[in-house]
Amino acid sequence: MNTPTSSNGQRAVVLLSGGLDSATTLAIARAAGFVCHCLSIDYGQRHRAELQAAAAVAATLGAAEHRVVSLSLDGFGGSALTDAAIAVPVDGVQPGIPITYVPARNTIMLSLALAWAEVLGSNDIFVGVNAVDYSGYPDCRPEYIAAFESMARLATKAAVEGAVLRLHAPLISLGKAQIIQRGSELGVDYALTVSCYQADPAGRACGICDSCRLRRAGFAAAEVADPTRYAT
Repeated sequence: MNTPTSSNGQRAVVLLSGGLDSATTLAIARAAGFVCHCLSIDYGQRHRAELQAAAAVAATLGAAEHRVVSLSLDGFGGSALTDAAIAVPVDGVQPGIPITYVPARNTIMLSLALAWAEVLGSNDIFVGVNAVDYSGYPDCRPEYIAAFESMARLATKAAVEGAVLRLHAPLISLGKAQIIQRGSELGVDYALTVSCYQADPAGRACGICDSCRLRRAGFAAAEVADPTRYAT
């Protein structure tokens, strides 16, 4: 799961949501020398602003390609991010797994990334999960990433034929301030990113959901000016 120092121009699939963490992950992959093929998922989330942000981030950071795959996880619901009848919590980060957790989301996204990586002949997948400043999601933990990587090394034609797939989670042990500092060093324009769970159609953040609180605190701790556009 460690980012290599040099990839010799190898292809990598980078999961790109349009948020702060995935933008930083793309910058890290590019800095390591990978030719980055970015994958975003339109899974029926509350807003499309993050997908527009992903396209802007991919273009700005020089991705070789950016694709959007559409799913319908809102057909299942079960999360404040996919069911309009469930309110997004705005009272601060609470103990336990929040209602913004989307069941099996990272497993689904990583599976799609794995499929595309095999088609591309890529052995490297990057994902911006974080186990420090996050909302308690079970599929952001190091043991989950390690387990998926082990599964991927068994599940593909490429693996059977000797390829060793690597799942990189370069932000897994970093705090939000460290992530912002690293991204700033790599030239990430965080004004392009959207992290808010309930951003408006223009991409402006609410400022009070869990994701907004973590993002705002990260910029403050990093002593970096917060470029986030807030609705109020």
